Amino acid sequence: MEKKLIKYFPIFTLPTLLAFLIAFLIPFLLGLYLSFTEFTTVLNAKWVGLSNYIKAFENKEFLNALWFTARFAVVSVITINVCAFTLAFLLTRGIKGTNLFRTVFFMPNLIGGIVLGYIWQLIINGILYKFGVTLTYDAKYGFWGLVILMNWQLIGYMMIIYIAGIQNVPTDLIEAAKIDGASPLKILRNVTIPMVMPAITICLFLTISNSFKLFDQNLALTAGAPSKKTAMLALDIYNTFYGRVGWEGVGQAKAVIFFILVAIMAFAQLIFTRSKEVES
Repeated sequence: MEKKLIKYFPIFTLPTLLAFLIAFLIPFLLGLYLSFTEFTTVLNAKWVGLSNYIKAFENKEFLNALWFTARFAVVSVITINVCAFTLAFLLTRGIKGTNLFRTVFFMPNLIGGIVLGYIWQLIINGILYKFGVTLTYDAKYGFWGLVILMNWQLIGYMMIIYIAGIQNVPTDLIEAAKIDGASPLKILRNVTIPMVMPAITICLFLTISNSFKLFDQNLALTAGAPSKKTAMLALDIYNTFYGRVGWEGVGQAKAVIFFILVAIMAFAQLIFTRSKEVES
């Protein structure tokens, strides 16, 4: 069996390896190189060193997008995970119609981001119009509109992950805690949450990465208005690359900075939360 596995291993791994090289590794390395050049096409790239990175950090729109995205990510990660865990905890208490509730809460995740953006644009603008404003009247309206949209889309998905984690908590531990006289709050804090840490690790990773990479919802809901004050990092990179002639290299430099930032935060979060996980 081992000889057969060794013999056919390249056959099964080669398609996946080629797809990885063509679709990810080669474009990534080429993009890294282009971030140090001035170009309009790949064939006419001219090396300019760190000039693109300097322009990126001197660009007020990029710094505003970075700050806006960071604030959005913090608020979204907290609200999504708190609401998702709360719903998961309630829906594992034996409430009638649990399966129906799980399905209904999960359904928003199946809708595309562009569609969600336009749907919530109509809903929120319909409410704000009564007060004489719209989502694009002030950046704060766009900010909270994006937070609401992101929560509505992801809470159900994270809830399913938390439900799986809560259901895997050994009942022996909970029964032992009850026998020892622990209150429901203490059981939740000292038994349930530590045992659900693997699910928390996954959900935090997904919400952090999705919050920073948000693009289509941002484009559909506000398109960065007013005055690009609600443009997140992905949208700002898109506008730089395709909206300003001669700034393709700067847009690529912003994309590299964006990748490094998300990678650092995601790995830091994984290391931190995994250190809190306990063996069952």
